[in-house]
Amino acid sequence: MLEVARLVRRFGEKVAVDEVSFTVPEGELSGFVGGNGAGKTTTMRMIMGVLGIHGGEVRWAGRAVTAGDRRKFGYMPEERGLYPKQPIVDQLVYLARLRGMSAAAAVSRADGLLERFELSGRRKDKLESLSLGNQQRVQIAAAVIAEPVALVLDEPFSGLDPVAVDSMAELLKEYAAQGVPILFSSHQLDLVERLCDRLIILADGRVVAQGSAAELTESGPARYRLVLGADAQWLRALAGVEVIEIDGATAIVELPDTTTDKVLTEALSRGSVRELAEVRPSVSDIYREAVA
Repeated sequence: MLEVARLVRRFGEKVAVDEVSFTVPEGELSGFVGGNGAGKTTTMRMIMGVLGIHGGEVRWAGRAVTAGDRRKFGYMPEERGLYPKQPIVDQLVYLARLRGMSAAAAVSRADGLLERFELSGRRKDKLESLSLGNQQRVQIAAAVIAEPVALVLDEPFSGLDPVAVDSMAELLKEYAAQGVPILFSSHQLDLVERLCDRLIILADGRVVAQGSAAELTESGPARYRLVLGADAQWLRALAGVEVIEIDGATAIVELPDTTTDKVLTEALSRGSVRELAEVRPSVSDIYREAVA
């Protein structure tokens, strides 16, 4: 298990990461989400030892992480680090050899990954000759080339077309099934919600929410959708009702100081009621509220 405990990083007077704590359990996909400048990339760089830590620690298997541990992690940085003028397969083999693989095993592994990402026909092409999406596929292959024991991926789905997204998602699921803890950041909240076992939401360098999608959606107050036969604006003045959104005859409300029975009775006294149903916020809704 990968653990981050009260991690702190400063840049001058600015605290970019402020006592961030979370765990990435074995065999689980953990989504790291937050706006630009929230601290995701900085946290990932500290996990990988690229940036120094000003407070707290990173733990692996219940102890402080070592340089040897990190060499076994797969990492995709925010700023992609492959060589544009080198042939694709040569780079992958070189990176695999650095991680201790034999030449034969490295070539076999590189060819297998390139075939998986439909790039086997371009194995000798220079990286710069590929489209941005295909360069991203090669970067993904580089992150997993040496069968990592943990994966830390900064925006791995950026620039991928839908087919490549599905292929990448399947690859990550396979690693999770093998017990590999996986942390990845993404701005694609629908994708994070679909793939991840856990979510960690950052804002201004702090964790503002974390848990499974179900835990996050169930943690907030209950909300109700009310569909009337006429305009619903009168709900704004009804005691005990907090209006979240009104669009014509449809309203989303919370009921902190009243009951559905009382709201329904009032609504029926004003006309017809077509629907009254409980709704749970989406991960996108939770994210927007958490970072607001």
